[in-house]
Amino acid sequence: MHKAVLICLCVLIMNTASGCKLLGRFDMPSLFKEGSIMIGGIFPVFNKEIHTSPSFKREPQKVNCAGYDLVLVYFTLEFMIFAIEEINKDSALLPNVTLGYRILDSCASPTNTLRAALTLAGGSEEADRVTCPPAISALIAESGSTQSLAVAGTLGPFQMPIVSYFSTCACLSNRDKYPSFFRTIPSDYFQAKALAALIRHFGWQWIGAIQSDNDYGRNGILAFTEEVKRFGVCVAFVGTILRTDSLDKILSVVEMIKESTVKVILAFVPEGDLYPLMREVVKQNITGIQWIASEAWITAARPSTPEMYRAFGGSLGFVVQKMEIPNLKPFLTAINPYADPNAGSNKICNGNETLANSQDVFFDVTQLRVSYNVYKGVYAVARALHQLIFCKSDAHRSVTDQLQKVNFRNQFGDDVFFDENGDPPASYDLINWQLINGQVQHVTLGHFSSSVNGDHKLSIKEDEIVPTALCSDICPVGTRKAQIKGKPTCCFDCIPCADGTIANTTGASDCTPCPQEYWSNERKNECVPKTIEFLTYHEPLGIAITVVSLLGALLSLATTVLFIHYRETPIIKASNTELSCFLLFSLFLCFLCPLTFIGRPTVLTCMLRHTAFGVTFAFCNSCVLGKTIVVVTAFKASVPGSKLAGKFGPAQQRIIVCSCTLIQILICVLWLKLNPPFPDMVFRYSNKKIVLECNPGSEAAFYSVLGYIGILAIICLALAFLARKLPDNFNEAKFITFSMLIFCAVWITFIPAYISSPGKFTVAVETFAILSSAFGLFVSIFAPKCYIILWKPEKNTKKHFLHPTPFRGMKLNTTYV
Repeated sequence: MHKAVLICLCVLIMNTASGCKLLGRFDMPSLFKEGSIMIGGIFPVFNKEIHTSPSFKREPQKVNCAGYDLVLVYFTLEFMIFAIEEINKDSALLPNVTLGYRILDSCASPTNTLRAALTLAGGSEEADRVTCPPAISALIAESGSTQSLAVAGTLGPFQMPIVSYFSTCACLSNRDKYPSFFRTIPSDYFQAKALAALIRHFGWQWIGAIQSDNDYGRNGILAFTEEVKRFGVCVAFVGTILRTDSLDKILSVVEMIKESTVKVILAFVPEGDLYPLMREVVKQNITGIQWIASEAWITAARPSTPEMYRAFGGSLGFVVQKMEIPNLKPFLTAINPYADPNAGSNKICNGNETLANSQDVFFDVTQLRVSYNVYKGVYAVARALHQLIFCKSDAHRSVTDQLQKVNFRNQFGDDVFFDENGDPPASYDLINWQLINGQVQHVTLGHFSSSVNGDHKLSIKEDEIVPTALCSDICPVGTRKAQIKGKPTCCFDCIPCADGTIANTTGASDCTPCPQEYWSNERKNECVPKTIEFLTYHEPLGIAITVVSLLGALLSLATTVLFIHYRETPIIKASNTELSCFLLFSLFLCFLCPLTFIGRPTVLTCMLRHTAFGVTFAFCNSCVLGKTIVVVTAFKASVPGSKLAGKFGPAQQRIIVCSCTLIQILICVLWLKLNPPFPDMVFRYSNKKIVLECNPGSEAAFYSVLGYIGILAIICLALAFLARKLPDNFNEAKFITFSMLIFCAVWITFIPAYISSPGKFTVAVETFAILSSAFGLFVSIFAPKCYIILWKPEKNTKKHFLHPTPFRGMKLNTTYV
């Protein structure tokens, strides 16, 4: 019935009038190399599919995946390519025949695996044509048992040979359902026998079990349970987990473990599903349990850490045998993205770089287990194709038939063949987690193998096994011993070192504090330099301050040029050309001051940033004070009988500007002489970083500089406020009043913000105050004049500046106004 449904499905998606082809295609990127015979491959390069809800109104969107696995899966994928290239160079195997490949990503998802299988079965898009039977002659797929079930169930009825390298579910041995499925890894039926033999060997009678909520876990535990029941072993509980489970569900399994009295637990779970549970077990400090592992996680890199060892140290489990391939490392180090003529043109390197000396784990070819299964699978397919092509007596057979008959010994001495269920002979290494030199090592301490007649043999080096025991674990690096109350001195817990302390040897009694300029790394086994922090030109905040500073300086220069050019016009004469130019020059310097606050603090920049800021703003406020006095005296001079007309001319204006600025200069000179600012390292803001900032040296001098600027601003504000109601047409006192209000408001809020801001943000607050007050002065005093000069020239007349009432007949000296 199942086969009939699939045949009907094929009829629906294929056009029999022009051969066989898929009417639609999935958008799936692939690794492709053309050959006279094509072999397909499906690998979980990414381990998670990002699900989207289908609308059923348009074609499904392209599948998005996450969780790229370079070390395990991509390495295994490259191994398939390596095997094909090696076969193509072999003159004895498939002579004058070139093997090609097309490899797709399954995202570790059954649905996406099915998409990949249908895409490969539909033929090569690159060839722009499809043949029937499919363009690939065999398929290397897949890693997960659930994914392999989807592929084998779909393509099996069409006699497409499928060779899996890591799917172990015993259910795939059913030849009625999966007639063309083969694998180079032993079935869970054999692994269950190996695990049961291990339990029996140590005499454990009361155990717990954890299974993944999928075909792999359920079938594995079922086979194991049936096997151990014959030895009188009782399974106390079976917990079920999956990587997508909520925290509450994981915690319920943890509680099941804590409430049980078992001291041995079998975890028949893939690493991705088990890892969340492992983290919670370590977090809750559940120790004293002997963990038994399936091959899916016992040698996984992610959980093999000293932290996990606290709870899972001494774990035992079986894995397929390892192998070292002599010519593989040169192949991997020679990988070049530009060697493929179809590679993109956006080069980020020149293509001549070498990976020959890389120490990355990707290039470690001494511990090949899963990848070696891919290698054997490709060679098995090649042998079957050779028989089909070059043996006339087998010409009428299919690739699947030839694959079933394959039986050869490879160059490494391994016999490669498949039994009547498509399974290889069982052979496992027994692995034990041991802590050696502070690192978790997967030590081989035994072997399990099966024979053709169904017998098996288990050998164990018991004297080398490091079992888990609460009172004998050696504390790994990064932890210290903590005596357990009421227990002997040999019983202790391993407590992680506190932040800022380390333990760089195993079995440490105490943690050593790091020097002040250093901090502990994440593993708490090494002191590393703290991060140095200061405001730089390269970060967004530094860039923003620089841009705003330069913009203000350019505006000041542009306004100065504008005033000089229009110096003979009434509005410029009315605003006192000389004082206006002095004020614009001082604003230009004020806008440049923030630039001294950016960059690594030095002795010179620390002295410059505070004194330059103090002097330039004193100069600026002195100019404003001069302009304010000019406005007041101009009005008084226009009143009959006033004698102020000649008492505040240009000379007096220069004197007041210079004298007020000179006072600030003297304060700064005394500051630099007695207790100048200096660069300082501050540790109080964060434990992990050092903030470089300028210590003002003398707080009294710093606030004296600020206070003097404030006094000048308050005087300007008071005088301008008194003169704010003078005739509007020539009076700029109201603009000065507004500018001084902004100035005072900025600096009043600056002090508490300056005191409370941490690290480099203290500098940012000070530069913000400088720029805000400078722009406030510039916009309030000069923007109205620039507006009239550039956009309202009809108002730039002498008549406009003579108010008709209530001062009719007064003679105004606009030179000083």
